[in-house]
Amino acid sequence: MTERITSQQFHESSGVDDWRSVFGGAAAQFRTKSFATGVKLVNVIGEIADAANHHPDVDLRYGSVTVRVMTHDVDGLSSKDVDLAQNISAAAAALGISAQPAVVQTVQLTIDALDIEKVKPFWRAVLNYRESGDEDLVDPAGRGPSIWFQQMDAPRPQRNRIHVDVSVPHDQAEARIAVALEAGGHLVSDKFAPAWWTLADAEGNEADVATWMGRD
Repeated sequence: MTERITSQQFHESSGVDDWRSVFGGAAAQFRTKSFATGVKLVNVIGEIADAANHHPDVDLRYGSVTVRVMTHDVDGLSSKDVDLAQNISAAAAALGISAQPAVVQTVQLTIDALDIEKVKPFWRAVLNYRESGDEDLVDPAGRGPSIWFQQMDAPRPQRNRIHVDVSVPHDQAEARIAVALEAGGHLVSDKFAPAWWTLADAEGNEADVATWMGRD
């Protein structure tokens, strides 16, 4: 049986310097500089994944290939993901392709609700999403951001009730926060840091900058 590993264990493994643990697994973005080079990398990734019988999500764009690894039967990371990440990084290096770990991120929308079971069906229907576990809605096509529902204890009319979660590499969180503060934002709370910091814009719309740290 496959055993789940923590983000800490993933990052302590050798050969995964290109990768960062974010919501939904670990991801790496490789700077290919051309579409043709990206196709070459995707083809190699396909061969590696088929040989391992463990398949990542791959996003091919002009100039970059983004790869996300996760073991679905444990709903998280496992040693299979470490092996796959190591082999993909080695293949990219052999093609002369470098990674850009600082740009990796996952965006999640969060809806705060008093009665989640009454609110969730609307969002599932209007977005044509499906349920994932007890708390999340996800895009079946894997393109749109996931939605998580946060339980409210009491009405909160003085604050917005939808905020954005941005899962960033653990070594980029403070820089991302600093840029957001310089852009006119302010810190609402760092009570749960380094798992997440809550920021807000000038009108109180909130964003959580999250990392894997403090969660394992």
